[in-house]
Amino acid sequence: MLDSNRSKRGKYLKSKDKMNIVILAAGMGKRMRSDMPKVLHPIAGRPMLAHVLERARSLAPARLVVVYGHGGERVPAQMAAPDIVWARQEPQLGTGHAVMQALPWLDDTVPTLVLYGDVPLIGQATLARLCAAAADPGCMALLTVRVPDPTGYGRIVREAGRILRIVEHKDADAATRALDEINTGVMVVPTPALRRWLAALSKDNAQGEYYLTDIIAAAVADGLTVVGVQPDALPETLGVNSKAQLAELERAYQRQQADTLLAQGITLIDPARLDVRGRLICGRDVSIDVNCVFEGEVTLGDGVSIGPNCVLRDARIEAGAQVLAFTHIDGAVVGPGSRIGPYARLRPGTELAADVHVGNFVEMKAARLDTGAKANHLAYVGDAVVGKRVNIGAGTITCNYDGVNKHRTIIGDDAFIGSDTQLVAPVEVGAGATLGAGTTLTRNAPAGKLTVSRARQVTLDGWKRPVRLPKD
Repeated sequence: MLDSNRSKRGKYLKSKDKMNIVILAAGMGKRMRSDMPKVLHPIAGRPMLAHVLERARSLAPARLVVVYGHGGERVPAQMAAPDIVWARQEPQLGTGHAVMQALPWLDDTVPTLVLYGDVPLIGQATLARLCAAAADPGCMALLTVRVPDPTGYGRIVREAGRILRIVEHKDADAATRALDEINTGVMVVPTPALRRWLAALSKDNAQGEYYLTDIIAAAVADGLTVVGVQPDALPETLGVNSKAQLAELERAYQRQQADTLLAQGITLIDPARLDVRGRLICGRDVSIDVNCVFEGEVTLGDGVSIGPNCVLRDARIEAGAQVLAFTHIDGAVVGPGSRIGPYARLRPGTELAADVHVGNFVEMKAARLDTGAKANHLAYVGDAVVGKRVNIGAGTITCNYDGVNKHRTIIGDDAFIGSDTQLVAPVEVGAGATLGAGTTLTRNAPAGKLTVSRARQVTLDGWKRPVRLPKD
């Protein structure tokens, strides 16, 4: 058998960069105690299955098949993509039965890699070694790991160092249960042989299911060598069957992100209190305080400082800017040397130039502030274009929404907007203009002049404060 397989070696080598990938994602996950399909539960803000698909796509598979089941069409509906073939497993009769559902779409000229939709942290380097170990058609490769407590896992049975079979925990005797090397389920298998071995599976076992692990003994019986490959780190092999395990993998993922940032020279005040839920790109001498969340794509330029308890989503913070505590920045650009917060909120479409100050309890949406502009506290600036060196006083509001449409406010360079001002858009404030405190601006304010709109102050002599009437 080995000799005949080696005669096909050239064929396999020509396809060594291609393979079928089957992702098993049909499990119910009863211990999750959730109506959501297990593989849709998030790690770092994305479904677990999305992480596995990303890793699978990095291998440029010839076929990508996802086997789904629990949750009906919710999984393919949410994760639909043109490169995925969806195969439904109904009823669900074990891992071997799950892989059977993918067989019609597999290419026999390349091997098949089996992954799991609830094992989201599998590493690219680990998969590369696993695939390399299975490059010879006389071999199949199996990802194994040694753990302190193997309870519940299938045990790897070896003889003279060679893998002979896998025994599931429920079917194992005491001696086998004492083994600490376990099966992760991740494997690379010659596809024609996989078809033959799956067809011969039996569900005569403790769980009454078709075990994919039974193909190991079949491979050995056919004369193939089963090569065991170990992961770079244990979390790569861990699956999720409960909310506690989901939380553990979330922290493992975030620790990986923190370690990567630390290796790049980023200062993390506490690496255990960081959440990266997307892509975080940092320049030199960046500092990030505790409990910060980064979502989507966030870029931090050289010398940027992020204070504690900030949330940044799809944002660009340019060199030397400071983001102070409890600030939320979503879909915005902060220019170099600017100072934002604490307790500020920048909403989508906001663009700040250099040296802009946005202070506490200031909200901005679709606003552009030019160099040196300031809104230091308690203001709302929406759908506005603000010039250089403008000062926006406390309590200022751009009244941009008439209940149906949004309107723009334009403020020229060096204008001074007094406290408690309402600018009823569409309206313009000329360069160098001053608006007195309490002004409600409904018409354009001319450049270089003071514009005031307020009620005349009146004092009423003889007025007395009301007194509480006696109760009946």
